[in-house]
Amino acid sequence: PMSPAELHRPLLLIQLATTLPLCGLIWLIQLVHYPLLAEVGTESFPGYHASHSARISLIVVPLMLLELASAGLLLTMRPPGLPIWQAASGMALVTLVWGSTFFLQVPMHSRLAGGFDQAAWASLVTGNWFRTFGWTLRGGLVLWWTRFL
Repeated sequence: PMSPAELHRPLLLIQLATTLPLCGLIWLIQLVHYPLLAEVGTESFPGYHASHSARISLIVVPLMLLELASAGLLLTMRPPGLPIWQAASGMALVTLVWGSTFFLQVPMHSRLAGGFDQAAWASLVTGNWFRTFGWTLRGGLVLWWTRFL
């Protein structure tokens, strides 16, 4: 088994392997997918939205869970030279993304599950900027950490 000192490299690799795909995915969702929800049409929207929610969850949920776990572990198993404030900042950004997901995006998706709602859609697109910026900042931070690999 690895010692705690040896775990920092796999933790950093997990951070890279989760945060960077999520960063790219959130920009795609923000600039392409969410705006196009308004173009689906009212009759087919509920089925489209249900399919979207099920399919995107297969990609996002495992990545988010691994990102959360590895960010938490990185707080206690930091590479030598990685300041606690950077690890804490990384965890704070994960918290921001999760908070935005559960307090902004999930409620709007719940409203949209019943059919297209202009106000819910607009709120979804606007509120998603928190996740977009949070994951973008995390992406930059995690790339900065590659110097510890």
